[in-house]
Amino acid sequence: MASARLGGPVLVLGGLPSCLLHFSMHSSESLLVRDCSWDPGQCETARPLSGMDKSLSWKPCQVSSEAVWENMARMCVKTQRLDVAKVCLGNMGHARGARALREAEQEPELEARVAMLAIQLGMLEEAEQLYKKCQRYDLLNKLYQASGQWQNAVAVAELHDRIHLRTTCYNYAKHLEASADRNLALSYYEKSGTHRFEVPRMLSEDLQSLELYINKMKDKTLWRWWAQYLESQAEMDAALRYYELAQDYFSLVRIHCFQGNIQKAAEIANETGNWAASYHLARQYESQEEVKQAVHFYTRAQAFNNAIRLCKENGLDDQLMNLALLSSPEDMIEAARYYEEKGKQMDRAVMLYHKAGHFSKALELAFTTQQFAALQLIAEDLDEKSDPALLARCSDFCIEHRQFEKAVELLLAAKKYHEALQLCLEQNMTITEEMAEKMTVSKDSKDLSEESRRELLEQIANCCMRQGNYHLATKKYTQAGSKLKAMRALLKSGDTEKIVFFAGVSRQREIYIMAANYLQSLDWRKEPEIMKNIISFYTKGRALDLLAGFYDACAQVQTLRGTPTGLGRVGEPQILTRLLMQVEIDEYQNYEKAHGALTEAYKCLSKAKAKSPLDQETKLAQLQSKMALVKRFTQARRTYTEDPQESIRQCELLLEEPDLDSTVRIGDVCSFLVEHYVQREEFQMAYRYLEEMRKRLPSANMSYYVDQQTVDAVHQGLGLPLTRMVPERMRHNSMEDHEEVVEEVENDP
Repeated sequence: MASARLGGPVLVLGGLPSCLLHFSMHSSESLLVRDCSWDPGQCETARPLSGMDKSLSWKPCQVSSEAVWENMARMCVKTQRLDVAKVCLGNMGHARGARALREAEQEPELEARVAMLAIQLGMLEEAEQLYKKCQRYDLLNKLYQASGQWQNAVAVAELHDRIHLRTTCYNYAKHLEASADRNLALSYYEKSGTHRFEVPRMLSEDLQSLELYINKMKDKTLWRWWAQYLESQAEMDAALRYYELAQDYFSLVRIHCFQGNIQKAAEIANETGNWAASYHLARQYESQEEVKQAVHFYTRAQAFNNAIRLCKENGLDDQLMNLALLSSPEDMIEAARYYEEKGKQMDRAVMLYHKAGHFSKALELAFTTQQFAALQLIAEDLDEKSDPALLARCSDFCIEHRQFEKAVELLLAAKKYHEALQLCLEQNMTITEEMAEKMTVSKDSKDLSEESRRELLEQIANCCMRQGNYHLATKKYTQAGSKLKAMRALLKSGDTEKIVFFAGVSRQREIYIMAANYLQSLDWRKEPEIMKNIISFYTKGRALDLLAGFYDACAQVQTLRGTPTGLGRVGEPQILTRLLMQVEIDEYQNYEKAHGALTEAYKCLSKAKAKSPLDQETKLAQLQSKMALVKRFTQARRTYTEDPQESIRQCELLLEEPDLDSTVRIGDVCSFLVEHYVQREEFQMAYRYLEEMRKRLPSANMSYYVDQQTVDAVHQGLGLPLTRMVPERMRHNSMEDHEEVVEEVENDP
């Protein structure tokens, strides 16, 4: 008895009679080898072991029977212990099996590797089941082929391994051919798609059967093969018949030429148009010095260079021109040089240089030979990618012949923008938007400096102004950075919507005033939106004197017109005053000025003569009510420092007024209360008025009334999660450059 500890469980190999051995692996796996006959009933001992490989290598009492190792290897197939199987194969001296097992290690599936072990041990049924279990039908197909189960191999390939179906059929056909079963071999060669060359090879010694098979299949490839065979046997008539069946026109022409029947060959080439046949026939005609026929068939074969060569050698200039136009640019240039060297028909040389893309040479030759029609055609194909000097030369030619539009295009392509613009001015050409865009140089362009670029844009805009294209002039003035000139051009267009938009985005004092002055020329009495824009632009432009004059003009409309004014006329200063009030409240939250505006409206309405005194009294009462509400709110804010409690009480009473929001914004009152309670750290009350504001103004931007810091303080004071409001609306653009208006908030004491 010998034993050893190998870093784990003990391996014990006893010198048992009849080579009695017992192997027990880990608790999850076991391998029992009882005796040479593998009879479990004869075993009396069972001992644990691990590290079988190492233990077997040093054990003094080795098992010498190959049958025992083979039985152990077979058991490894069932237990799928490939590590043990390697030891068994090594002790068996099964080198081929060990190599196959090592090569099978690249297979990802364990069952596929075990199946290879089973194959090496002759356990084909087990290997078949293992391949099916892991769905390796490609390897199962190989197993069936190697074991001669061809029908099974074909069936597996048809159902599960179609990528190898043709290969399987081909291998089966080779097997059948070796077995002298030629009829079945033919069938499987056809299934594999290799019958066109394998069947003639297989039946090469039985020509009668081969001919019958070819006639039966009616395949062009087989007909061609058989025709080639007959031709090799000098049976030309039969070969021609099969070439015709195969539609091999090149071979038909070749044989007819060989037989001297060149007329028949020409008929076939003309009817079929086959390039190879035409080329072969052209070579035949050339060898017989029939140049015209050779050129004709070279042309049909699209071998234009050969046709051009023959035309140049034999002076066929008319055909040469047509062939050169059909050929490559290189052949065109060669033909053009031929015409140029001859000094005749120079128009053809110019055309060929032009078609080949050799514009400089074409223009030079056209100028030299005074071919003005050709020059005009060449100029039409020039673009910005052409040589600038070439473009300038062509533009001069176009100007000479009064082709001004084309001349402008060429000058623009040559990047001669000032010359193009000057030509437009001299010839009174209308500058289209497309033309203006071509004249516009991008800011990152290196062709012009920034100063020159702006100067060019202003010149384009000036030209557009002269032509009455005010919108395009506005665009170009804007691109040049001349906003005032752009505004003047836009004012000439009379496009009110664009004028208002341009004034809003320009943010320049002069532009605001220009826009407001223009709007005064419109019927602003019927358009409250226009009145609002006039007031807004004068306010943003800080033109308070102009704004006062506009207000006086509105107020004086009623007194100057006398008695027949009507209530509709009375409403105009009221509308203006309401707009003024809204501007002061919306833009500056200045209720003191709003109160002044209401007072002025009351005065104007009191002086006006209305058709219905009752309606006039009603409107005066409404104005008085609004004035009272505004005054209460302004007094509440003004007295807050002296008597906070009374001020807050007045604000809370204001919130109970039914028509408060038509005059005093609810948001301003609520925000005043929120700020008060936050300062007193009465966060519950502050939160109450925040919620009331959200309830009564659901669509309003809360950040317009209460800043985010105040809201955060309320939420933190009550332990509520913080919420992020929409960023505060920018009512004025006050961070602009020196050309832009700085909006100032006036706070009266």
